[in-house]
Amino acid sequence: MFDQLSAEFPRDAISWRAQSVTKDGTKAMALAYIDARDVMDRLDEVCGPSEWQDRYEFHGARTVCYLSIRVNGEWITKADGAGDSDVEAEKGAISDALKRAAVKWGIGRYLYHLKSPWVPCETSDYNGKKQWKSWTASPWDYVRGQPPVAKKEPEAPKATSAAEQKRQLLEIDKDLLDAHSVSDVKRVADIWQTIATRDGWSRDYKLAAKEKFDAARASLTDTVDEIENTFPGSRTVDDRMHPLNAG
Repeated sequence: MFDQLSAEFPRDAISWRAQSVTKDGTKAMALAYIDARDVMDRLDEVCGPSEWQDRYEFHGARTVCYLSIRVNGEWITKADGAGDSDVEAEKGAISDALKRAAVKWGIGRYLYHLKSPWVPCETSDYNGKKQWKSWTASPWDYVRGQPPVAKKEPEAPKATSAAEQKRQLLEIDKDLLDAHSVSDVKRVADIWQTIATRDGWSRDYKLAAKEKFDAARASLTDTVDEIENTFPGSRTVDDRMHPLNAG
């Protein structure tokens, strides 16, 4: 259970606050922290909502949280406290006390071992001093010993079902009824080329669509030069180099 409680949080759940700013206002020391609600969610997920409880005592400006978890039928309590915060003092102290008590159970403790990095930021002037406004880079990119944040690769288009591709082929026939010139055929073909790429049509359906447009062009007597490879779908000598012929 302790391993589950002390497991790392998703990086997007971690917030960063500025502790101090350089004289020129270009960087600030970043401190990582989690929200009290993240602590509650972790306790609910690992222990169960009925298997943990918190109690608070107030000693002047200091708030102490007693965080108890039932382990093998026995309640075990760990406590820690925090002073009033600058905003909504008592409410902030309760949240901070809960998070500090949770650290004794391992929740978010690893964040205390991160070396606080100096991170590029935007600042404003206030009474002759630089005040932090926002980060201009991800603090994770400046934490030593931490792998860089993985960048999500764009997802490949998901292929539609064969039944849907067959239905779309019938739609091509309807669109071609309004095509009265080679230029019209090219316009319709360009539209369906985009749809085929987006929906991940198979090579066979691309070829079937190409045959429809070839037939439509052949039946027209437009004076515009014949458009070659309007809708690629097969790997013939003429169209094998078209980018949409892959697959």
